[in-house]
Amino acid sequence: QVQLVESGGGLVQPGGSLRLSCAASGSIFSINRMGWYRQAPAQGRELVATISSRGPTTYSDFVKGRFTISRDNAKNTVYLQMNSLKPEDTAVYYCNADLKNYSDGPAFAYWGQGTQVTVSS
Repeated sequence: QVQLVESGGGLVQPGGSLRLSCAASGSIFSINRMGWYRQAPAQGRELVATISSRGPTTYSDFVKGRFTISRDNAKNTVYLQMNSLKPEDTAVYYCNADLKNYSDGPAFAYWGQGTQVTVSS
């Protein structure tokens, strides 16, 4: 079994910052790509940012220059530093990890339970 546990969400004023964390634990041989997605009320889930095991990152246009994704491979943890937050960033943020449970097995996608981020004055 694999668990992804997110933390760091909350209520913040426009222009403020939050840092999300997501720690993976359990039966893990290796983790390939990790990423953050978000889902606002009555909206579909959308990609925010991804980071590969060797470091290259991708960002959706609506967060470029404001959000930074990073990871600590030794801790199987991915972070999302969110600056200059806007009300439209309000959503549930989900962590995702593509990982292998054992060396010669396939990779599977796992999801965290989500953490609420609310940007409001």
